[in-house]
Amino acid sequence: MLRHVVCLTWKDGTPTEAVAAVEAALAALPGRIPQIRAYSYGRDVALAPANAQFAIVADFEDADAWRAYQADEEHQRIVRELIRPHLATRTGVQFELG
Repeated sequence: MLRHVVCLTWKDGTPTEAVAAVEAALAALPGRIPQIRAYSYGRDVALAPANAQFAIVADFEDADAWRAYQADEEHQRIVRELIRPHLATRTGVQFELG
């Protein structure tokens, strides 16, 4: 099992509506991409000042399943049209679950 974690920080002035649009679009991905085994995302609750502002966590059976998710047309549209225009920083990691 492979876990994919992405942390996003938005540009200053990113409207709340833009983040809500990302959330709405992400909500549809598990129904569209059968390779997703588990999927969650959400806004940071601001417990630590250096945190990113948004996170996405997805589990896949293997690296090929993750690659299918990455290549999915709707996933790429969300990244291109909804995330990147408001993105200040992104960091990600994929790791094997024991």
